Amino acid sequence: MPGPSSALSRVIAVVRILTGVLFFLFGEYKVAGPAFAHAGFPQYLQGYVNGSAVAFYRPILALLIPHAVFFGYLVGIAELAIAASLILGLWVRPMSIVGTLFMLNLFLATWWEPGHGVAVWRYFGAELDKIPLIFLFLIFYAGDAGTTWGLDRPGVRRN
Repeated sequence: MPGPSSALSRVIAVVRILTGVLFFLFGEYKVAGPAFAHAGFPQYLQGYVNGSAVAFYRPILALLIPHAVFFGYLVGIAELAIAASLILGLWVRPMSIVGTLFMLNLFLATWWEPGHGVAVWRYFGAELDKIPLIFLFLIFYAGDAGTTWGLDRPGVRRN
């Protein structure tokens, strides 16, 4: 008879797969067409550097501007890699680290979007699309989420 831990691992597996589907939807359009890499990402990047990024992070982002198209496609490829990992349950722990770093990058790049000098809760409120995903990646890592309904489970051969 399955216990609560097996039910919990199945719930985490479902959430892992659905999170992977979301990352697939976001990554697919960035790689399949030129609009994001050639127009959207450079515009976002410029906005991050000009004001919404945390001050210490702006110079780092500024280094990307001359190569914005390349990094625009790289963002889409990273999202697709995260998606494949989460959907297949393959290399979930290492890709959860990548996903956490990916979301922390967006967190730092968009911190000042509410403006300067507003109540602190507004900054965290503006990050509600990133903070829960950071927590999910930490749960996927800690729970070794690829071992339930995934290719990371013991006994699966990957040759």
